[in-house]
Amino acid sequence: MPKSRVRKKAAYTPPPTRSAKKRVSPPWVGALMVGLFLIGIIWLILFYVSNNSVPVSALGNWNLLVGFGFIVAGFGVSTQWR
Repeated sequence: MPKSRVRKKAAYTPPPTRSAKKRVSPPWVGALMVGLFLIGIIWLILFYVSNNSVPVSALGNWNLLVGFGFIVAGFGVSTQWR
């Protein structure tokens, strides 16, 4: 019985990869992120500790929203950190 021919396979070549450049965020991103976190935390602490004796006490309970707004903005900036 005749023997079938053996096909030669080409050597495996992996697909080309993207350039290995690391994306680095500017230094102000980290500083802004930490700054927003700290401003938000300090705002909330001052609201609770001051017992409505600071000038921003006219905002009343809206101070909670302002403090948490700074913290949420810090989380928003943290998505740009590389």
